[in-house]
Amino acid sequence: MRLLHSIFTVGAYTMASRVLGFARDLLIATVLGAGPVADAFFVAFRLPNLFRRLIAEGAFGAAFIPHYAGILERRGEAAARAFAEETLALLLGVLVLLTLAAELAMPALILVLAPGFADEPERFDLAVQFARLTFPYLLLVTLTAVFGGILNTLYRFAAAAAAPIALNIAMIVALVWFRHAAATPGHVLALAVTVGGIGQCVLLALACARAGMPLRLTRPRLSLEVRRLWARVLPGIFGAGVIQINLLVGTMIASLLPTGAVSYLYYADRIYQLPLGVVGIAVGTALLPQLARELQQGETEAARTSQNRAVELALLVSLPAALALLAIPEPIIAVLFGRGAFQAASVVATSDALAAYAIGLPAFVLVRVLSPGFFARADTATPMRIGMLAVAANLALSLALAWPLAHVGLALATSLAAWLNAGLLYFRLWRDHGVRVDDRLRRRLPRVAAASLAMALMLVAAERLARPLLAEGELTRAATLALIVLAALGAFAFLAHVFGAARFGELARLLRRR
Repeated sequence: MRLLHSIFTVGAYTMASRVLGFARDLLIATVLGAGPVADAFFVAFRLPNLFRRLIAEGAFGAAFIPHYAGILERRGEAAARAFAEETLALLLGVLVLLTLAAELAMPALILVLAPGFADEPERFDLAVQFARLTFPYLLLVTLTAVFGGILNTLYRFAAAAAAPIALNIAMIVALVWFRHAAATPGHVLALAVTVGGIGQCVLLALACARAGMPLRLTRPRLSLEVRRLWARVLPGIFGAGVIQINLLVGTMIASLLPTGAVSYLYYADRIYQLPLGVVGIAVGTALLPQLARELQQGETEAARTSQNRAVELALLVSLPAALALLAIPEPIIAVLFGRGAFQAASVVATSDALAAYAIGLPAFVLVRVLSPGFFARADTATPMRIGMLAVAANLALSLALAWPLAHVGLALATSLAAWLNAGLLYFRLWRDHGVRVDDRLRRRLPRVAAASLAMALMLVAAERLARPLLAEGELTRAATLALIVLAALGAFAFLAHVFGAARFGELARLLRRR
């Protein structure tokens, strides 16, 4: 039950963060729309955000948590604290130098990240300015990852899961009260990213101290344990962060398309990130320390059971979410973003991208859930090799689909590459580590699919009946969509129970235990 408790905790705080993230993105869409300032900001934000997802939610945590857990189990708290302090000191020294170098070389970095901006001096210059303001977030979020890894290993998930709230609050405050304080609202937003990073770092440092694991800033030292850690981190960048690398490839190619393509992909990405964050990140975050400790204690069968329950929960949420996004993408985008500078054409273009991303949503979540099966066994090389294949496939598909389908082709390529990634990860877990679909998972997966499909058909019918109301004023549209979504959630819960895909009693027992 501890795994479900942990998933519930991370998911709840992640949901709160994503709701604030939606509020932030609604403001961005209203103020910036999908024009050159928005494109420039999203490219600049992609750079530190990529590292956040690779490091805080990806490669660093995937390598650090099993290593830290192993030292903690074998040698005790003092040795684990010393290892964490050595890691923190080395990271700080390296990242200060990296940040200074990136600030000086930012025009070249933007040219690589968004080559299409080179022909538009206004967008290019804005992207460089914004990126220089946001890049220090990389340093801050990497230090935050150390604190978060310690807390997760100690099964204290709340603080690390809640930390991104600080970033969203900083950006919302900047948009509401300070958007006219600089040359463009994009400048204020970019500065708010770094301010939010400071807030995250301070909050988690204090949480570690309260958990009895305060870290001192020591002299950087490349000890044996730190060298072993980085031997796992570097290949893990591909294994844990392949989805983000694929999104980066999409951004690079989108910069070559007409103005607005980068923004359409960003806004669509924000919608499907909600179930990905609440389920994929929550399950992956909770699963890694659970598997690491079970394997350290020789409980191989318990680890396989944990893996199966994680896959079951991931698909129970991601499959109906994907079909719902495929069923009614345009009303979702219209209600969330269709106001202010975000015009009708942008709504249509963004909803098309959302539908393409929805095709890959279960795969995006499965990658998050299957990767810990390797990382907990100190194997970062296998996910790296699979990730390299997925990146190559994504690049080939993006180039093939971008010209006939424009930005929609880029989203579709990312989804197809995610399915390739998830399939290969499961095959290797099955072949190398004996992970098998158990009887419970085998019984429930077809029932989850049936309940999800029935719910999606009901959504399509409800949207058609409600079209007159969805064309009314803003409050009426929002209330109508909310009712449709709530009815769909209720219908899926009922169908899942009737079909045997999930049982209300299990959730009730979980909540009572909690």
